[in-house]
Amino acid sequence: MSPTTPDRTPAPAHLLVPSPAGRTHLVQQGPDDGPLVLLLHGFPESWYAWRHQLPVLAAAGYRAVAIDVRGYGRSSKPEPVDAYRMLDLVADNVAVVRALGERPAVVVGHDWGATIAAVSALTRPDVFRAVGLLGVPYTPPGGPRPSDVFAGMTGEGTGEEFYVSYFQRPGRAEAEVEPDVRGWLAGFYAALSADTMPAPGAPDPHFVGAGGTLRERFPAGVLPSWLGERDLDVLAGEFERTGLTGALNRYRNMDRDWADLAGFAGAAIEQPSLFIGGARDASLAWLADAVAAYPRTLPGLRGSHILDGCGHFVQQERPDDTNRLLLDWLASLPL
Repeated sequence: MSPTTPDRTPAPAHLLVPSPAGRTHLVQQGPDDGPLVLLLHGFPESWYAWRHQLPVLAAAGYRAVAIDVRGYGRSSKPEPVDAYRMLDLVADNVAVVRALGERPAVVVGHDWGATIAAVSALTRPDVFRAVGLLGVPYTPPGGPRPSDVFAGMTGEGTGEEFYVSYFQRPGRAEAEVEPDVRGWLAGFYAALSADTMPAPGAPDPHFVGAGGTLRERFPAGVLPSWLGERDLDVLAGEFERTGLTGALNRYRNMDRDWADLAGFAGAAIEQPSLFIGGARDASLAWLADAVAAYPRTLPGLRGSHILDGCGHFVQQERPDDTNRLLLDWLASLPL
């Protein structure tokens, strides 16, 4: 069967497996004896962000598994804010791999999922034999305290606040999003997608004006081409059921992560790696130095690809390109 024609692959299966979070929900497609590829979504998404990759990886013989990260979807949502620190998420990933009877595995992530994947590979090389990063480049632990960095990401006297700082205060972003989850998500996805993002010179949707909201800067009444109404229904339906607090708690642990990972300051990821980014993703501009440092920080890098005309949601905006690059990279890995 051709990897690009997954029509006859088995339907995806939903499973709940025990993990330190409580239970982790995953969606699996592909043969049980195929090499395991663990797929980690970002904010504000779910396993569904990998809907284009699951059948293609399965058709190529891989056991593709997309999880709902702790706090999302059908996975457990511990109440304490500090239950969402990075090392807890790594422990969930390890538990999933072991519950499936597999080790070692390949881990691939997008957005926050990319950072979780990177730290998983960095701290547990015994479990994760290769790592793919989409959208967000690898930045080794260390450096200044994250909250200090984000607090300085506005010009003097502008009154603007970076979105990460905005998300870090419990309850504030929830109050903006939860009265209209579907509408807010539609605007957020449009703001960061190449074909619907604000024009150059428009107010930056990554910042909140003084006394304002993020949504004020989102495009209104338009969906990016990759996002159909049904897709939006699926993505919004999960957050309408669960709320946003579990997802936002990831942002509220960045200083804890900084302390927890101090022993890995400046560390390289030695395993084979891959990076795919969108040329119109602001993350590449903010983290250009991280990409330039790949010869040192990702010595096992087997490909770094920037997709022209692509925004932040790489594997959804450009599924065919992403699938091709993933399959080529996976085929290059030693078994």
